Amino acid sequence: MYLTKEVKEEIFEKHGKGKNDTGSAEGQIALFTHRINHLTGHLKNNRKDYNTERSLVKLVGKRRSLLDYLIKTDVLRYRAIIKELGIRK
Repeated sequence: MYLTKEVKEEIFEKHGKGKNDTGSAEGQIALFTHRINHLTGHLKNNRKDYNTERSLVKLVGKRRSLLDYLIKTDVLRYRAIIKELGIRK
């Protein structure tokens, strides 16, 4: 399994307010980014896996909506998470 409990705690500790803070927008965006990167690598090897492709598109949409929420509420937090994760140019 690529996403163990320890990996999730590490992601939330690094990008959230703590390892138990699973609800913050930054933590969720970081988790989605980790999952998106994993699915992208899987799809490079398995081009015809359409179920995974659909899951990837749904995850990207969820991350986009969280990023939209974050840019409306706090632009500085948005810029910080974008820079940390390297999502934009």
